[in-house]
Amino acid sequence: MRLLFLAVLRPHTGNAVTAGRVRDHLEAAGHVCILKDAFDFESPSEIAGLLAAESCEAALALHLYRGGRLLQGLQVPFGIIFGGTDLNEDANQGEKKQVMDRVLEEARFAVAFTEPMRERAQMYWPHAKGKIYVQSQGIATMPNAAFSWTCFLQRSDIKQSADNLRVFLLVCGLRQVKDPLYLVDAFSEWHQEEPSVYMVIVGPEVDPVFTRKVKARVERAAGVRLMGEMPQEDLHALVKNCSALVNSSISEGMSAAILEAMDLEVPVLARNVPGNAALVQHGVTGLLFADPQEFIQLAKRLVSDPVLEKELVANGREYVRSHNSWRVERDTYQQLVRKLEGAAERGGSPRPGQTPRDSPAQSIGCQLQP
Repeated sequence: MRLLFLAVLRPHTGNAVTAGRVRDHLEAAGHVCILKDAFDFESPSEIAGLLAAESCEAALALHLYRGGRLLQGLQVPFGIIFGGTDLNEDANQGEKKQVMDRVLEEARFAVAFTEPMRERAQMYWPHAKGKIYVQSQGIATMPNAAFSWTCFLQRSDIKQSADNLRVFLLVCGLRQVKDPLYLVDAFSEWHQEEPSVYMVIVGPEVDPVFTRKVKARVERAAGVRLMGEMPQEDLHALVKNCSALVNSSISEGMSAAILEAMDLEVPVLARNVPGNAALVQHGVTGLLFADPQEFIQLAKRLVSDPVLEKELVANGREYVRSHNSWRVERDTYQQLVRKLEGAAERGGSPRPGQTPRDSPAQSIGCQLQP
């Protein structure tokens, strides 16, 4: 089957990585998956032309609003993968919510990364309860063996001896929902007390206006560094060398960076928001903080307690290997897309409000949770 896949494809972002991985899953089953950036299109009519030109029989979108809005009203069956901001931010905005209502009515299925995400979606769209499934992101890390930690420290203008150095790494695109400045002042104060601790923020410049604000603030903050985006293999190697992975987002769907850190056996310090709390059990698989002051308290505890660090690392690694299987993710998406294939053979997408005769809830394997 020829399948169009719409996602926001900013390089080195979580959405782009997830979209690339799902595309690989589908192509491994023999489908042709044409991946396009949703930001390159304005309306469903443009997508209709693309579907015809590429002879696509079905479609998939990552993010109910950004990608899904482009598929509404088209005569092809499609599925949706929730992103995080669609549920946490866009669903609270009236006009966007109306668009998302219509998209989810037409979708053959929708995938949420966590049970709390599914519960939130069902709260907004009770009518869609039978078509929303939970499938965690599959994690596979590949650190670049040639990555030089010493060269990275030099580029970051960190002159502290590597023997005593403690680097806390915040991986995020520079946009407000990721709140990269949340910990800057508190961390800077800690650095002035203890010069061996640094916070490094790494990620793409997503919002130009906000990026300028971040750069200006970081320039004035002792012990805080800002680095640009990195290839995934280099980023994995960087995470492996750090003392902890930090997440300070205002809201999250499922943070791949957190899961990758767990897989790489690096402790996690995450802001206590629902998306993070769904992954991190405080004191077991990582540490959750409610404010910058608690972050500093927990970070100090982590660097002074090697037994705690060892326990968090072991439990985090086991969590990812038990809950974020790359192979289970592959099986799930291959099964779901078979439903699109069957719908395409019968003549396209159901009308809004119509229940498909063979809803995925009736026949998908046990790894999915309808």
